[in-house]
This record gives sequence, C-alpha cells and structure tokens, in this order.
Amino acid sequence: MRLENRVAIVTGAGQGIGRAIAERYVREGAKVLLSDIDGGKAETAARGISNDEGICSATACDVTRAGDLRDLVALAVSRYGRLDIAVANAGIAHEADFLELDEQDFDRVMQVNVNGVMLTCQAAARQMAAQGSGGAIVTIGSIAGKRVIATQLPYCTSKAAVNHMTAGMALALVDRGIRVNAIGPGSTNTELLQAMVFSAPESRRTVLSRTPMGRPADPAEIASVAVFLASDDASYVTGQTLFVDGGRLPLMYTVPVRDE
Repeated sequence: MRLENRVAIVTGAGQGIGRAIAERYVREGAKVLLSDIDGGKAETAARGISNDEGICSATACDVTRAGDLRDLVALAVSRYGRLDIAVANAGIAHEADFLELDEQDFDRVMQVNVNGVMLTCQAAARQMAAQGSGGAIVTIGSIAGKRVIATQLPYCTSKAAVNHMTAGMALALVDRGIRVNAIGPGSTNTELLQAMVFSAPESRRTVLSRTPMGRPADPAEIASVAVFLASDDASYVTGQTLFVDGGRLPLMYTVPVRDE
C-alpha cells in the first residue's frame, strides 16, 4: 500500500473524481477526510468507502472561505494526528455565450476554481510546514486549461490559472519538502459529464471525435494518477501538470467515433 499511515484531505469529494480519489487513497492505506460544500453528500460518500471513521470521515467545507479550510485542516489533524496529502479538487462550471456572460457568474467560477484551490493549498501547506516532514499537494486542472471551449470561458480560464498556479506553489514550497502537482483530466465519466455533455448524442460524438482512445476516462483512472503523485514514487516530481486525456491534447484533427 503506497500511502500507508498517511493522512489526506480531499475537497469536492462528494462525487466524481474527488470521491474516486478518496476511495483509492483509503485502499492504498491512507486515512482520509472528505469534504464537500454539500456535507450530506460527503458523508454519504465516506460511508460508501468505509464505515470506520478512524479510516475515513467527512465534513462540509466551502473552499471559498479561508476559515472553512483552516477548520478542515484542523479537523484532519484532530482526528488523525497530522496531514500529509491534500487534494484540491472542488470546482464548478458555468456555460454561457460570451456576449451574454454575466460578470457575477465569471467571478463565481474563479472564486471556487482558483481562489478555492489557492486557499486549500495554503491551509494544507501551512500545516505540513509546521510538521516539518514535507507533504504532497495535488490540484485538479483540466485539458480545458490548454484547449478552449467558447461557451465555457470561466471554466477554461480558471483551469489555465490552476495549471500555472500549481507550478508557482511548487517553487514556493520546495524548500519545505512539499511537492505540488496538478492532474489535467480529459473528459471523465462523472455525473457532470453525463448531465452537461453526454446527455445529447451530438455533443457526445463531438467529444469522442477529439479523443483518440474513443471513450471518456473512468474517475478511477484519474484517481490512480492522484495516488502516484501523492506517493514516494513521485518523490522527484513537482510543479508539473500531468494530462490524463486519452490522447486528446496532441491530436490535430479528429478520429472516427464508434457507435454504441
């Protein structure tokens, strides 16, 4: 087990990629505190992973509030004794035609996806630095930080910021033994993808035509990369964004889509 005796926090862990990461971390021997703005959803996810609160538990947390994140870190330390890993996964999206995009909607996405990541990483890094034994931080970027969706300008902008901010945080924390890396998922089979994209056959075909592997990622495949980045196997890796996209970024044109 690659994360045995380590303690992790995962934000946005009520469903999707965050839940998958929390579940895999527990399987790899970590004690995990799940958080979500919907505390009930986080509790349900935690119970689905383990009934033992000594291994896995949950709490509500709004990542746009620095106080909530200080409390999240303090709760992890209170329950499990320390903090070794933090996953800044919480994020939202907003779809709109650019000419109709409201400033408040743009700001809301940036508050969660950029400020929330910064505040999560800062709260975790302060605890890790105080412990003096280093740690690993994983942020969740996106291929949308490299490839633009015209109707998802706030989301794409925020993920580009996460990719760049990850590199900056890594350099700022390297002397304290804290590694910071990002995962840049491609289209991943989460509740959000099913509701916003794959609910319409044409949009599904559009996405898959840009995905050489011909399918979305399973959240467990993203979680596997999160294990690597948090483990000693990545001991010389920091400041990187690892894209997990089924070959999407290097593709010039499109690929045939298999009918199901």
